Amino acid sequence: MAFEQVRYRPLASRVLAALTVVVCAIGVVALIAIDVRDAARYSWPLMLVAVLVWAMFWRPELVVEEHGITVVNVFRTEFVPWPAIVMVDTKWALTLRTADRLIRVWASPAPGRHRLLGLSRSDFSGLGDTARGAHGSLRPSDALSVPSGNLAQLIRGRWERLAEEGALEAGAELGASGTTWHVATIAVTAALAAATVIGILV
Repeated sequence: MAFEQVRYRPLASRVLAALTVVVCAIGVVALIAIDVRDAARYSWPLMLVAVLVWAMFWRPELVVEEHGITVVNVFRTEFVPWPAIVMVDTKWALTLRTADRLIRVWASPAPGRHRLLGLSRSDFSGLGDTARGAHGSLRPSDALSVPSGNLAQLIRGRWERLAEEGALEAGAELGASGTTWHVATIAVTAALAAATVIGILV
């Protein structure tokens, strides 16, 4: 059976990002229309907010692929091959544990308390042993009815099947994992932050 790639981007976060960027753009246009001098000083904070919100809420995504998982976070993208994973956690956010690092999935934070109200046993039915803690306990954020739990179950299911097939025994190849820093985003953020400080102080 062919593997079907799964791509997750939280819709609510992307809507929030789009609305914020539009509001910031309107603010910049309004400043220019009122006073070009003021716009030259005070447009930078609005542009900084727009870039940060885009990076934090629009860009993040999780891609579950045939040979591993790609995690796109705010300032870097990481690829984790299946054999490199030693644990999938959901304590603060969906997190992939490898032998030497933790990779938190910015696109899937653990849900707040209000979202966890009303959970029942049926929300945890079908969870495998790898989802359980030392004493067989389950976290509320592992519930299948919340994004962190649903995605964790998807990843664990694929990971467990590969383990049963013996596909993880060889371990991850040296250099198979990869990290790509979002250099342009970091540079633009730093430049806008500097411009913001200068505009306020000058």
